[in-house]
Amino acid sequence: MEVRSTTILSVRRGGQVALGGDGQVTMGETIVKADAIKIRRLGDKGQVICGFAGGAADAFALLERFEAHLKESTGNIRRAAVELAKAWRTDKVLRRLESLLAVVDREASLIISGSGDVIEPADGVIGIGSGGPYARSAAAALLKHTELPAETIVREALAIAADLCVYTNNHITVEVLTA
Repeated sequence: MEVRSTTILSVRRGGQVALGGDGQVTMGETIVKADAIKIRRLGDKGQVICGFAGGAADAFALLERFEAHLKESTGNIRRAAVELAKAWRTDKVLRRLESLLAVVDREASLIISGSGDVIEPADGVIGIGSGGPYARSAAAALLKHTELPAETIVREALAIAADLCVYTNNHITVEVLTA
């Protein structure tokens, strides 16, 4: 049975970066959990925020690896992301993991995939998971046509995605870092 879940969104604005996600986990056509938390703070002082889309067990395994690379690189998320992507692509066990990670700190916003991609969106907006495209589109419009802060944009865009995507709900968790 296919597990589908998650909308993760990150927005940068005005010296803030916010990363949020919904709480829905779906197996087949059944909602099995409505209040999952798919956002984690990492690093010694919680200076990195991670969100994941895809299999939860796979994501937790990847988050542990990412955090280890983060410690080795003394908090440099770009270096940690590249090291994780290399390992994810080449390691026989990791290669089977199906998930996407969104990772942000005060300076960078990254998407890390199992195909070896480390992508830093030019506009600082990340949308991953089933409802990611909906949330990203809503966030882009809110960024262009309002002066709302990053956290509010993330909350509003995730709410819009929840109205459109059957794999996204309104149980929203948001974490914020300020420069």
